[in-house]
Amino acid sequence: DLHTAYRRQRQMCIRDRNLTMKYITTLLCFAVLMSCKSKLSKEEKETIAETASPVTVETAIGPLTLEAPFSSKSVTNNSKVIAWPEGHTPIAPEGFKVTRFADELEHPRWTYIAPNNDIFVTESNTKNSANRISLLRDNDNDGEIDERFVFKEGLNQPFGMLIINDTFYVANTDGLYSFPYNEGDTSLKGEGTKIVELSASGYNNHWTRNIITNKAKDKIYISVGSASNVGEQGMEKEERRATILEVNLDGSGEITYASGLRNPVGMDWNPVTGELWTAVNERDKLGNNLVPDYITSVKKGGWYGWPYSYYGQINDPRWKDEPHQDLVDKAIMPDVPVGNHTASLGLTFYTADQFPETYKNGAFVGQHGSWNRAEFSGYKVLYVPFNNGKPQKPQDFLTGFIASEEDSTVYGRPVCVAVAPDGSLLVNDDDAGIIWKVSAK
Repeated sequence: DLHTAYRRQRQMCIRDRNLTMKYITTLLCFAVLMSCKSKLSKEEKETIAETASPVTVETAIGPLTLEAPFSSKSVTNNSKVIAWPEGHTPIAPEGFKVTRFADELEHPRWTYIAPNNDIFVTESNTKNSANRISLLRDNDNDGEIDERFVFKEGLNQPFGMLIINDTFYVANTDGLYSFPYNEGDTSLKGEGTKIVELSASGYNNHWTRNIITNKAKDKIYISVGSASNVGEQGMEKEERRATILEVNLDGSGEITYASGLRNPVGMDWNPVTGELWTAVNERDKLGNNLVPDYITSVKKGGWYGWPYSYYGQINDPRWKDEPHQDLVDKAIMPDVPVGNHTASLGLTFYTADQFPETYKNGAFVGQHGSWNRAEFSGYKVLYVPFNNGKPQKPQDFLTGFIASEEDSTVYGRPVCVAVAPDGSLLVNDDDAGIIWKVSAK
């Protein structure tokens, strides 16, 4: 009868739908497996450690020897932050003094100096983020804060900030937002307009989204870290990740400016050559001494290797079954290694006049510090001299953040480095809630 025929037809439709879903699921699983790195066994890691040899590469500052993968143990060594003792500050070279510029901030992650010299600070964190921008103002140019305002609240892990004409841009973890702005405003009204959609969150602390503009102020560059350590979640999740994007001021015209950069954060323009530079966090879990973070010039359209290789053509063994050798072969060598697992985040070129001439046009690098190294690395600010636009070997500039290596305690963790209107250097110590000011005596 009609009822029986209808029931049979319905059962056939359900069966066909289930078969189709199983087929689609199988294809998706296959695609994910084909796009993921190989998971190496303990035995395979030991074999690589025993048979592979150290590799020496040529960087912009000279040769760098990299040990074989897995030849040292990858460890977890998280730091514990304790309060700065009364009267203590980080330590700068002879001829400089360090003072507290601002404190009682809630994870001051990044600082932006506006064209009118207003100082904006994003207060944000991986967990329990304040999601706030504070405005600091020095009205009499004496180097001390006279006024402090809550500029904007209710954001989503804000990081980079930018003012172009009558627009204030905020890079939240989920996108680039634009707000109407008038110079001198002490608060930002409204919800803003999302002009670029970005994939939120990311591996470890790769939620940060930094932004800068170019000299013509007609483009915005957005740094976006990877969603994983080395593609272990499948490369489909890395679309528009591990990259620097370029967009127009309204968010249109997006292009990938450079890719294969695992976690680019700090960005600035080399004042001599005009090249874009960035600070990049390299990958984890290859060993205590792999892979060094770096700062590098960024070539438009350039490919820098992540996740398939590092420091040019050194293949990551975790991609042994699908090495993507065509991409490995064209990977660009980064310019300046700055240490293993240092979490180098901040980057700024010094173009002011307060510091001695030897610092002119050099770069400062804020190193947040390691979490996966037996001995701490980072937890300081580096200075990289540049001669005629070319980098030289890095040197320590601001130290004293480590309290006890034995107890794994630190007083703070430097992140952003920014040049203040008076030519001093501002250093965001986010876990301590302080912005330090380094001035020439």
